[in-house]
Amino acid sequence: MDVDIQENVGEKREERSPYELDKINSVLSIQSHTVHGYVGNRCAVFTLQLRGFEVDFINSVQFSNHTGYKTFKGQVLEGAELSDLLLGLEANGLLCYNYLLTGYIRSVEFLHAIVEVHSRLKAANPDLRYVCDPVLGDDDKLYVPQEMVEIYKSDLIPLSNIITPNHFEAEVLTGISVRNQAQAVQACKLLHEMGPKVVVITSIPIPDNDLLVVLSEIKDDKQSIYTLTCPKVSGRYHGTGDLMAALLLANIHEEPMNAGAALEKTVSTMYAVMQRSAAGPIPTDVATFKELKLIQSKNDIECPNIVFQVTEMCL
Repeated sequence: MDVDIQENVGEKREERSPYELDKINSVLSIQSHTVHGYVGNRCAVFTLQLRGFEVDFINSVQFSNHTGYKTFKGQVLEGAELSDLLLGLEANGLLCYNYLLTGYIRSVEFLHAIVEVHSRLKAANPDLRYVCDPVLGDDDKLYVPQEMVEIYKSDLIPLSNIITPNHFEAEVLTGISVRNQAQAVQACKLLHEMGPKVVVITSIPIPDNDLLVVLSEIKDDKQSIYTLTCPKVSGRYHGTGDLMAALLLANIHEEPMNAGAALEKTVSTMYAVMQRSAAGPIPTDVATFKELKLIQSKNDIECPNIVFQVTEMCL
């Protein structure tokens, strides 16, 4: 009797495809990894898993620590190596994802390979959604080759459903200044014309030491704008953009009909995490950057306490 039961169970498992087994909220996250600290996949994977997502991840780079330290060591994954990993997944029927999430990419070759990744994942699941964080730079300077800007504009952003540039990256991608709400709205319009239906421009500095976040959504040929202002938390941090993109993915997934609520959850969580992180000391070998206290913020990630409200306008 026991043998028959086991045989029947085995037969049922063989009849089920990997996609049927993994239908629940699955993400392939491709971005950086550090042994110490919370940036890239170290930040996104934990965040998404807490929110109930199955997360597979590929590390575009593997460094000892983030680049804010006086030195770092590690390896960089090449485009051919990314393609090889993709072939292994595909050969076993494992390209079964609801979301593709990309962050920091170091090389032009690797960025081109992301286009092929998207194509293969889309073929396996036509309902795939692509969340693209176009990590190009900050503080008014690029930290990737200029050539990568053009690849994002011509190849990756047109494939994206959701993009999450900071205000400087929005400026680089659109060619206009993004320093206030009106400029941000215009930048969102230009970015929508490249393809994505949801554009979120983060960390726009405005007077009184506040930050403005703007979410623009195109739905049924109508553009809706949601704006939110929050106080700037003292200190400088790596990984905030990675955390923001992961939280937006989770919250938009949970609030598909209410982008404003998704933005409120995201920014409220970000603020709680950064306030907690600001309370910690700066390591002696880091000049300006603090590490995110991600583990200590587990409850905030799982159950956001909404402290900021959006203002909505329709265009």
